[in-house]
Parts: sequence; C-alpha cells; structure tokens
Amino acid sequence: MNSDRFAALVAQQPDNEKFRFSLAQALVREERWADALPHLEFCVGRKADWMMAQILLGKTLLALGRKTEARARFALSLQLAIAQDHEDPAREMQALLAELG
Repeated sequence: MNSDRFAALVAQQPDNEKFRFSLAQALVREERWADALPHLEFCVGRKADWMMAQILLGKTLLALGRKTEARARFALSLQLAIAQDHEDPAREMQALLAELG
C-alpha cells in the first residue's frame, strides 16, 4: 500500500501510532526518509520498547547520514531484541553495529 492511503488514515487519527508506523514503513519503501522520520519518532516516543519502530528509525537515520544517532538506535534495538527473544532482529542489529564500527 502506498503512503497516500496511510497518510489519509493518519490525518483522521493523528494519535494512532499503528497508522503512523504503517505510514512510516510506506514512506521508507518510497525512500522518503525525511518524511518518515517524524512518524517513527512519534512511535518510539509512545512506546520506547517497540523494537521494530526502533529498528526502522535507526535505518532511517542511517539513510539520512546521521550515523551516530543510527548507531544508538541500533544498540537499543539490539537490547530490545535480546530482551524480547527475537533472534533474527538481534543478528541483524549486531551486523549493522559491526558495519558502523
């Protein structure tokens, strides 16, 4: 689904973090990183332990060239993945952190 559909849902319910996350995912697929950023920040502001939102926020920050901030999000995402027993995301975060140094 494209971002226009999710943007309409967010316009109707701007406090709905699930709609915001779906919009952010669509924007990322469209490589509209800067547009996705505030929606992801909203999501993690509401639920700091939302691992997938933290991961996508880190990837968005990385795409925007904000490596230090991305690294911090990836480190947090790794902690969340371990705490929530998500092996694949944990491995992905370890690999991204290793690449970033």
